[in-house]
Amino acid sequence: FHPQTYFKMAPRSSDQCHPNIHRRFRDVATYVSELGGPNGRVIEKVLIANNGVAAVKAIRSIRRWAYEVFGDERAISFVVMATPEDLRANAEYIRMGDIIVDVPGGSNNHNYANVTLIVELARLHAVHAVWAGWGHASEKPALPNSLASSEPPIQFIGPAGPPMHALGDKIGSTIIAQNAGVPCISWNGAHVKAEYDRSNGTLPEKAFSDACVKNAAQASEAAAQIGFPIMIKASEGGGGKGIRMVDNAGDVQNAYRQVCGEVPGSPIFIMKLSTNSRHLEVQLLADEYGNAIALNGRDCSVQRRHQKIIEEGPPVAPSPEVWKEMEDAAISLAKAVGYMNAGTVEYLYSELDEKFYFLELNPRLQVEHPVTEMITRVNLPAAQLQVAMGIPLHHIPEIRELYGKNRFEDVADVSSGKSVIDFGVTERVPPYGHCIAVRITAENAEAGFKPTSGGIQELNFRSTPNVWGYFSMDSSGSIHEFADSQFGHLFASGPNREQARRNMVLALKELSIRGDISTTVDYISKLIELDDFVENHIDTGWLDRIIKEGGIRMAPSAEDSRSKSVLSNDTLAMIGATVVAFDQCSGDESTFLELLERGQLPPLNLLKMVRDVELILDGVKYKLVCTRTGSGEFQVSVAGGAA
Repeated sequence: FHPQTYFKMAPRSSDQCHPNIHRRFRDVATYVSELGGPNGRVIEKVLIANNGVAAVKAIRSIRRWAYEVFGDERAISFVVMATPEDLRANAEYIRMGDIIVDVPGGSNNHNYANVTLIVELARLHAVHAVWAGWGHASEKPALPNSLASSEPPIQFIGPAGPPMHALGDKIGSTIIAQNAGVPCISWNGAHVKAEYDRSNGTLPEKAFSDACVKNAAQASEAAAQIGFPIMIKASEGGGGKGIRMVDNAGDVQNAYRQVCGEVPGSPIFIMKLSTNSRHLEVQLLADEYGNAIALNGRDCSVQRRHQKIIEEGPPVAPSPEVWKEMEDAAISLAKAVGYMNAGTVEYLYSELDEKFYFLELNPRLQVEHPVTEMITRVNLPAAQLQVAMGIPLHHIPEIRELYGKNRFEDVADVSSGKSVIDFGVTERVPPYGHCIAVRITAENAEAGFKPTSGGIQELNFRSTPNVWGYFSMDSSGSIHEFADSQFGHLFASGPNREQARRNMVLALKELSIRGDISTTVDYISKLIELDDFVENHIDTGWLDRIIKEGGIRMAPSAEDSRSKSVLSNDTLAMIGATVVAFDQCSGDESTFLELLERGQLPPLNLLKMVRDVELILDGVKYKLVCTRTGSGEFQVSVAGGAA
């Protein structure tokens, strides 16, 4: 499934008569032969070095593209990695794979982030390319480097190792950005001048060293020079780890030590905290022939402790002129390092003075990339694959449409170079409406967004013309202890921001998830109805201020209020466990009778009278044992305790 399902572009007059508008190719080899550049390469077998929503999204997007271009959604085959935990959780992506490979369980350093294992599997299964998505091994330069040195070489669907190494490091990327003329906020390395070596992706060692804060005393000195408030950050941190905000000199050294402890061995740097700023990002796409373009961007200002909660696009806070400057700066940075494939340049944007500052460049696809897909109609995983095939940007059909051209041109025009697009002077078509995205996570918002795990008994979501979403499991799945807390993503579109917001509110209210986990659905549904969000008066500190002031009051319904005034949580848990046990017994009895009617011998455990039930209520897990004592009667006890 793909967001493009819900958009119908009115055809241009040239589209109505152009014979290539709905053209299909016989196979991948023909496609690459006609549209590939000098480095064209056939990719028909891909290893997905990821799991969860990332793997689901990649497979669905590329299969949709394969059907559109070849009339065969299986033109690209997928090898997927499966841990014992993901197999037990009945993960959706495993059912989607063409070849399933068992890998060790446990934390991701044993599987999806294990570069040695990924490269071995890629060689063993003779894949043509590896897609790592986001998280896990996606930002480890050792992966593209190892694949490139294989015999035969295996393509990495992403940037090459050298620019990934340079830009994936927050200190190195900031040095490169400021030397490329990209505005950077005040930081301890603002004085560093250096030339980036494109051949090996490195900066002079001295330049990098001069930009690092090496001890607590240096941290105090740098903080005093920059001025408070400041951010102390680990270059190798991310996801809310290795980052501290400090607003006075007395806390600097302790915060520095905390950052060092969270990301051991990582270089540390200090930057000015831009208060009341937005987090805006530009989506980049670049090929190996020196072309780089911006596919509009996203506003990711709604964050909790630097973790994105809600994303939307296109950004409406900056003026069109300022946004164009931000896009041009991102493109210049990509070209300066010879970047290839998808990437994201992140900025802090101050609405008050209309200034923007480079934050970092993520050398990978972002989880929120479908926002860009909905406003540009560019299938990003498929575009990544085509870039990896050596297809120039101006021959990727959806990129051509984004710049007002036909999807395909005649073979003669391709051969003569008439199909080339000068991206520097050719304007993009305007964005298609507005899109708001909400991450669906197994977290308890009322308990500090604490992650939860367990089974899912019901997951009921219906896509509409204005809202679509995808999940890493269905009603028979579960979220295990090593899984990412995000198991779904919803995207609402509309002709403008307010209509997209209303569509998202309705979708969240209709989304039904029942099981042993807590989710953030109700919390975010109320969050996006607050006046500040409706009026777009938000910044990166907005949600944290709400939480600090007591959070969002999750007002219960009148019926809930009456129930809670009479029944305690313990009683509600016992009632819930009884209902679950009764449903299990009734279902098993029906199965038992059906098997008898077919002349089969049913297993006796279908008639078992004792059921173990686990429930979570208000952040507390209840482990109960329900023993059936009559047709509609149960005795409930705490697991390991007395009735």
